[in-house]
Amino acid sequence: MQAAADLHIHSCFSMASSPRMVPEEIIKGCRVKGISVIGTGDVLHPEWRRMWQDVPIDDDIIVVPTTEIEGAGRVHHVILLPDFDAAAELAKRLGPHSKDMDSNGRPRVPLSGEEILFHVHAVGGIGGPAHAFTPYTSVYAMHPSLSSCYAHEQVDLLELGLSADSRYGAGIAELAKVPFLTNSDAHSPEPSKLGREFTVLELKRSDAIGVLTAVQQANIVMNVGFFPEEGKYNRTACSRCFRQFSFEEAAATSWKCPDDGGRIKKGVQERAQSLSSGPVSERPPYLHIIPLSEIIQRVLDTKSPTTRRCRDLYCQCIDRFGDEITTLMKTPPEEIAAINIRLSKAIRSFREGHIILHPGGGGKYGSFEIPDLYDPYPNH
Repeated sequence: MQAAADLHIHSCFSMASSPRMVPEEIIKGCRVKGISVIGTGDVLHPEWRRMWQDVPIDDDIIVVPTTEIEGAGRVHHVILLPDFDAAAELAKRLGPHSKDMDSNGRPRVPLSGEEILFHVHAVGGIGGPAHAFTPYTSVYAMHPSLSSCYAHEQVDLLELGLSADSRYGAGIAELAKVPFLTNSDAHSPEPSKLGREFTVLELKRSDAIGVLTAVQQANIVMNVGFFPEEGKYNRTACSRCFRQFSFEEAAATSWKCPDDGGRIKKGVQERAQSLSSGPVSERPPYLHIIPLSEIIQRVLDTKSPTTRRCRDLYCQCIDRFGDEITTLMKTPPEEIAAINIRLSKAIRSFREGHIILHPGGGGKYGSFEIPDLYDPYPNH
């Protein structure tokens, strides 16, 4: 059984999250998106655990207790657990080390990565670095290697993050046997956020344990996510004005922007390159994808993907084709053309890689253009 899994999201109890990030809205969003395995996020929070356990879930969605923890050095770790009892036990183990376990969806637990994973493994869970290459709160921002953070504790997975794809980690020798996950890190149930990145897993059983086993055994069919250039930390850039720099230019200015004195942050692309020494490990296919709502925004030439016109066209696609992932990945262009010819052309273009990317950096998301939409000779 193949399943699209988004295993890193957040709840209404996390900072900067939508109040609509509640179980009912998340499940509804999964069905619209086409996600069949969803992580709860924030499962160490006692009220969030209760909310999930009070919600009946149909068999079409597998719910996996998950959380993100901020450990020592502000390194973020993503954790997957087999059940809610294990989540409660992990909260009990880590609670004495945290001041905000009961109030913050993503708690601060000032333990090393090794200590955190020791407790995770003790309750039957698995874990590893969250958004591993970002210039803030990631293992490779704060450590020269996995072993520097996790020592001898087994690293079960690595989350690539929105600014990286599999190529960025494939040449790093210590990651050769570590499965790569792609997740949304969503703070909102909007379809442009929830499931914007996901991992297609081959499952042998349809429950949380089956998901953990698939990750541990690297039964990954495909990673699906952003073009890395769309991520907000892909290129080296000033964190204030977002001017981009080469590594040499940034080093020459002592990593201080000559325009406004802002701090220049090393981009994910250059950080990954600096860690790569080869040989390049073989990885499952990585499909670059763009949220359907953002494609529709370009097609209709609106200022936002949340306008009524955009929502109407989006709903037409969901009503006709079932969910967003099916629309983007599987529906024949001629069937999409029956709804909107320009949308059909745009989806064909992104599938074929006919996209112009404007890389992000310094905390500003990148953007994209679909040049075929502006072909002055559309029938040529």
